Amino acid sequence: MGQTTLGDGTHDLSELRARYDELVHERLPETAQAGENWPVHLDHCFGRIVLDNLFGDEWYDHVDGRPAYEQLSADELADAVEIAERMLDGGAGVTRELNRNSLRWRGKLDDAEG
Repeated sequence: MGQTTLGDGTHDLSELRARYDELVHERLPETAQAGENWPVHLDHCFGRIVLDNLFGDEWYDHVDGRPAYEQLSADELADAVEIAERMLDGGAGVTRELNRNSLRWRGKLDDAEG
């Protein structure tokens, strides 16, 4: 049995971590590489997008320790998995929108592009 939270016990951290890992390190990169017009293709880019959108800011200002997803609370991790699943389901368009958010928070997107 996996590690559960101290809250209501509905989130199994081991399962959430495994799902996050599968989505960010396998499914999203594979889907992007097989598709067209995806703004990113590498797993660390998907991780950045998910975590930045989770916090509405640069994730490393909110997380101590690495790997970052192993430092998240159960609720944060569940939300991160939801974001990654939304990217997988929504494809390149959703990923592009969330990537633009991430780049804007990092000061890497011109206002004219925003």
